[in-house]
Amino acid sequence: MRKVADCREQPSEMNCTLTISGEEDEVVRAAAEHAASVHGHDDTPEFREEIRGMLKDEEPAMH
Repeated sequence: MRKVADCREQPSEMNCTLTISGEEDEVVRAAAEHAASVHGHDDTPEFREEIRGMLKDEEPAMH
């Protein structure tokens, strides 16, 4: 199942609205890189596991 990381669900002074969806490992990598470059977090293995724990299942698209 595809996963979603949504910045709107995290407290942020920037009011970031980015949402990333895809396969779990892709989303973790992209979200960690985004968090480091935009929000100033350290991209560590521990931080990536934290992100992994916050992912949600993507809702299937309505056809």
